[in-house]
Formats: sequence, C-alpha cells, structure tokens
Amino acid sequence: MDARDHHRFSDAVSVFREMRLPEPAVPSGYAALIEAYDLRVPHPLTMCAIGSRHKVFEAEGWRIYTPRHAPAATLEGHLTFALKYEGLDLAVLKRLFQAVEPSDLEAMIAAKPTSAYMRRIWFLYEWLLGRALDLPDAKSATYADIVDTKMQWAGKGTTSTRHRVRNNLPGTPDFCPMVRRSDTLDQFVQMKLDAQAQAIIGKISGSLLARTAAFLLLKDSKSSYAIEGEAPPHDRIQRWGKAIGEAGKYPLNETEFLRLQQIVLGKDNRFIKMGFRKDGGFVGEHEQDTRMPLPDHISARPNDLPDLIRGMIAFDQDHAPDLDPVIAATILAFGFIYIHPFEDGNGRIHRYLIHHTLSARGFNPPGLAFPVSSAILDRILDYRAVLESYSKRALPHIDWRPTAKMNVEVLNDTGDFYRFFDATPQAEFLFQCVERTITHDLPEEADFLRRYDLFRSRIEAHVDMPASMIDLLFNFLKQNNGQLSKRARRAEFAMLTDVEAEDFAAIYQEVFQGDQP
Repeated sequence: MDARDHHRFSDAVSVFREMRLPEPAVPSGYAALIEAYDLRVPHPLTMCAIGSRHKVFEAEGWRIYTPRHAPAATLEGHLTFALKYEGLDLAVLKRLFQAVEPSDLEAMIAAKPTSAYMRRIWFLYEWLLGRALDLPDAKSATYADIVDTKMQWAGKGTTSTRHRVRNNLPGTPDFCPMVRRSDTLDQFVQMKLDAQAQAIIGKISGSLLARTAAFLLLKDSKSSYAIEGEAPPHDRIQRWGKAIGEAGKYPLNETEFLRLQQIVLGKDNRFIKMGFRKDGGFVGEHEQDTRMPLPDHISARPNDLPDLIRGMIAFDQDHAPDLDPVIAATILAFGFIYIHPFEDGNGRIHRYLIHHTLSARGFNPPGLAFPVSSAILDRILDYRAVLESYSKRALPHIDWRPTAKMNVEVLNDTGDFYRFFDATPQAEFLFQCVERTITHDLPEEADFLRRYDLFRSRIEAHVDMPASMIDLLFNFLKQNNGQLSKRARRAEFAMLTDVEAEDFAAIYQEVFQGDQP
C-alpha cells in the first residue's frame, strides 16, 4: 500500500487547484488528500504544505510547515497529519472515506490498534458513512476525544466502547458544522458579554428598561427587513418583532419553522410557494437577455432537506446547550441560511435563529432582545462577505443546469456541503455584532431615553404641550443642530414666543449636546 500511495501524492508545487502557494511547497494533510484522491469538496479555509524553510508561517490561505513536519507520503501519513495539525474537516473526510478501499483502512487501523489517531479515524468512518469496518472492538487503549478541544469547539461527548473514544462532535451525521479555536473567539468568550449586559441593565430603572427593550426590539425587526431590501407595512414589522420577543420560547421543529415563515411573509403569499422547497434554489441574479441564472450561492437540494432539517433540530435540542451560546447560534443560523430551505423568508428566519439560541440559553437578559440585525445592517458589506466566504468555495463543486423556469437543478450529491462546513469566520463576525449591541446599542438607547425623559419634563415645566408636539419639537431641534428653523417657527411652532423658542433650544443643547445630565 505504501509504495502505491507514494505515487498518489505530489512533490513541491507552486499552484494548487488554481490557487498560488506563497512559495513552492509540498501539499500536506487535507490538501494532499484532496489532490491525491481527486475529491470534489470545498477546500479548507487554510491549507497546509511542507516548505523548505525551518520556520512555520501563514500566507495567502496557506500554513507552511518545516521539513521536520513532513508526513509519510501515504494515506496514513497525511490523515494523521490532518488530524494532528488541522483538526476535523468532516466534508473532506467523508468524501475521502467514500473514495478509499475499506480494506486499506482496515489494514491501517489493525496495524496500530492502540493509536488514538487510528481509533479516531475508525470511529469517524463508521459515524460518517453509517457502516462498519471489518474490525473487532478495541480491547484496550486510553479513551481519546474525537474532537481535539485545543483546536476546535466541541460538545460534552458520549463514549463509544467499540472504538474506545469519546464522541464530542457538536452534532450528528445529518448536521455538524465545526468552529475552530482562534485567538479572536477565545478573547470574545473570555469577555463574558452576557455578564456585561446584566451589569448594564442593573443600572437602568425598571420602567426605562422596559421602554429600552421595546425600542431595541423594533429596531431589530426593522433592520432585519431592511437587510433584505424590504419596507413592509408596520403591522408585519410588529408581528415579526413579537416573534423575536418570544424567541427561545418554543422548541425548534418543522412546525415552528413553518410558523416563522408564515409570520415573515404575512397573509398575502399568493406568489410564493409556502413550506419547504420542492424545487431547487439559488441566491444571485439572472442574465439580463437570456434570463440564465447567475448564482452566487446554490441552496441545498430539495431531497436533502428532510435530513438537514432533522439535523438542525437535533443540534438545537441536543448539542447547542453544550456550546458557547454565540458559537451555537452561529452554527444553527448560518447552517440554516446556507441550506435555504424555503423559497422566501430564509434571511429573516436565519437572524431569528440567532435570537432563538441566545434566548434559549439565557445569554440575553429576560425580555431583552439584542438588536443583532441592526449591527449586521451597519456592517452589511462584511455580512455579505462572511456569507460568501463559504459559498464561493462550495460553488465550483456544484454541478447544475437551468430549469425551464430559469431556476437551478443540482446534478451531483452536495448534501455534505451544507451539513459539514467551517463556521469560524461566521462565529467571529457574530461575536463582533453581539459585542456591539451590548457595549454600544444597549447603553446608548437607555441613555437616549433617559435624556429624552429629562428633555420632555423640562419642556412641560414651561408649557402645557402634548406629547406628540414635544416629539415633533425634539425632531426639529435634532435636525437643525439644536435650533428651531425659521420655517418651524412660522408653521408648527408659531405659537411660541421668541423667549420660549430660545429656552427650548437651550434645553435641547444642554440635555443632548452637553455632558451627561
């Protein structure tokens, strides 16, 4: 096997599948296995190779290791290298296991029955493919974790006595995206943002907190529609806001997904096929003259949806509680948006799932929804870039043809692209948005309402003015940098004396433009 395998693996190259390396190097680990077995699968975000220098460095999407790290040019050598230095890429592993002869794996594992790497490979083969290798149960060996928790986030785990391993994968074979450990994520987790939020609201009075929560909820609901380029009637925004306010209250199941779609799309859904898709789907444009689809992202095949949805539900119920809430929210929400199970409404439900996970885990204070959609809207280009970071890597491996209705029909097996992907960039982005809502939006909204209450009370001390007029006065002053315009003085506020107009402008400037009142 070794001699035959040796010829599978390449020597030093400067280009790997149209991707330049920072210097000539020998692809190793997953990159070597993808090339050797011609695996049609999205490549890892960072691939590995062996260079000539005695220094490990990263550049241009590659991590270049030293000659002393070089694995044996065999299936076993590169598999072991991948597990040791790259962690788990379940999509690559599954395609690899489908491509190799089971007898080769059986011989490799039987030769080193106590090796933790071999037992992990053995378990992963049977877990991913749902069929057993012709090997007797492991007799003795220290139990090994399937996921190296120094490299990737994992669940609590259950033991497999057959392989003498702990299955701490954060999902099932139907749905198990992975998130790598990174300095950015470790720092965010250590910040304990949920505790920071509790400390902030502890300084806000009960009545003010209730109004702050209502403002933030409306802000999030409006922003979620704005991200989709929609301006729906106010009643739909309110209904969606009500749904967000109840996020985490109901367990996820197929009925709940369908209920959420109904709320998002409203009563007039004559032009939308409600429910889970029966046809293909894509995100993108149509060519102007021919109407040919120009996809930026292709959704999961309709026949893959039942397994994928079942996997998301199982993740939410059984695995999300073991993970950091923001990381769990990332896996569920971004998994959903890549799967795109509905014809319409996917984007808003994707963002709802963030609220669902955070609320169900008690991350946000009771009755308070962080306006994550508002933070996303303010960083819309970054949001699109992080969505596309995976879609661009998956799209070249999806075969499709246009349908008569200028939709897409996927021709190859792509289900694994949606159940197994690296959600690390998405988790870092979501943490940034959550941090902003807690450290910026929450205290800023509460401070604004407190200042507005002071402004209103001081105006009312001068004149008996209806609340609607005080609100109009505030807006005019805000729009004109703390002064009433001549037009406003001649029209809506013609009844004010010059002294009153000057006093009200001074009150606004003191309350909103001065130091903290």
